[in-house]
Amino acid sequence: MDNIDMKNIQWFPGHMAKTRRAIMSNLKLVDAVVEIVDARIPLSSRNPEMDRLVNGKPRMVILNKCDLADDKATQKWINYFNNKNITALAVDCKSGKGLKSFVPTVKSKVLKELLEKREKNGMSGTPVRLMIVGIPNVGKSSLINKLAGAKRAKVEDRPGVTRIKQWVKLGNNTELLDMPGVLAPKFEDQSIAIKLAFTGAVSDDILDIETLAMKLLIFLKENYSESLKERYKIEYSGNETGPDLLIKIGKKRGMIVSGGEVNTERTAITVIDEFRSAKLGRITLELPEVKQHEK
Repeated sequence: MDNIDMKNIQWFPGHMAKTRRAIMSNLKLVDAVVEIVDARIPLSSRNPEMDRLVNGKPRMVILNKCDLADDKATQKWINYFNNKNITALAVDCKSGKGLKSFVPTVKSKVLKELLEKREKNGMSGTPVRLMIVGIPNVGKSSLINKLAGAKRAKVEDRPGVTRIKQWVKLGNNTELLDMPGVLAPKFEDQSIAIKLAFTGAVSDDILDIETLAMKLLIFLKENYSESLKERYKIEYSGNETGPDLLIKIGKKRGMIVSGGEVNTERTAITVIDEFRSAKLGRITLELPEVKQHEK
């Protein structure tokens, strides 16, 4: 269970390569780039090529799904990005939390100098145009639909649905350019790929669900032990392995097959689903002080 074999996973399908080229060719059409990340994995869900791709354009980071993430951890990430002179905003695209601040923040912080220059030159009526980028399944389409007040972008709970770029007009002289999701060509750090799998950013079909659940359980035991015990009504000494925890949960939930064995696959699916839906509580999988050396 130490390693997940990912050598045969196609992390960078053809449409993603096309998107990378499209981002570079469309930069001249926009005033700023808004990068959406998963608040539970703010660095792992960023495309490491984005710094190069955006080529110095003003930027903003949206910490989406903040309702699923640890509040204190999210604030640490906002401070982290602010310290790097990148404006960050935590939002929940499902409830709309934080979205009222989106356009005002763009205009008062991200594009403050540009808009002051336009005002001075008598061009204050020029629309603000923003490119929206992010990895698959991070919530780009849901965010855009919430901002636009209508279903302008296709939404589906599986990676990689947005395949073509599309312009969306908001009612406040702001236009959004939605780009298809982009993933990195490869991951040097296997832990990044595993975190993306935990959150559903890559298809469940390409990873062994039981191994994935075991790795998640070990993380929870080490970082959110009380949440794990409370959710599954289990006790443990601290020496348990991933398989031990999976079997404990399966027994507690009555997920038994003929012969008295635990149905570990069904148990694993339950654990992953309950993590993703925050039934285990609000959990963040990485903190800036741990990842600081990467940037």
